[in-house]
Amino acid sequence: MNRRQFIKASIVGGGGIVGLGGGALLLIDGANKDELSIDFALKKLATLSNENLMNTGEWNPQQIFSHCAQSIEYSMSEFPAHKSSFFKGTLGKLAFSVFSQQGRMTHNLSEPIPGAPNLSSTLDVEIALNRLKKALIAFDEYQGVIAPHFAYGELTKKEYELAHLMHLYNHLQEIQS
Repeated sequence: MNRRQFIKASIVGGGGIVGLGGGALLLIDGANKDELSIDFALKKLATLSNENLMNTGEWNPQQIFSHCAQSIEYSMSEFPAHKSSFFKGTLGKLAFSVFSQQGRMTHNLSEPIPGAPNLSSTLDVEIALNRLKKALIAFDEYQGVIAPHFAYGELTKKEYELAHLMHLYNHLQEIQS
């Protein structure tokens, strides 16, 4: 189920959302918690270097790496466009809450960040991969003000780290080596 389908289902099935508060949350298990760290992500990305990578979705690996890097970079500066404040305070907040409780996200894997430049399909894969690695390291070391997310609104740095990693891992599902 992608993010839009989840949100639509959440609106229609509001009673099911109420049940989440009653202790029926899908918690991240111990193995997944270890994977939701920048260090683990960097190790995972290192295994993709110099591999013959293939995509199973609409975007090639270069576009996926660039897209994930864009998201991380925007969190340290500013997203070019935002959903409405109402959306961010309701559905966006709810979606992030569910994703973070599950320790994974699902979303439309070919939907660009609103207002972001087009992703080059011809960029060298190693350049795109290195950009992503540098963005992760820069975010890990970043001490400045965190920008509001275009859909989730205000997040702490720890919440953003979780969002970035879940986002990255969702996209990596479309890359095969």
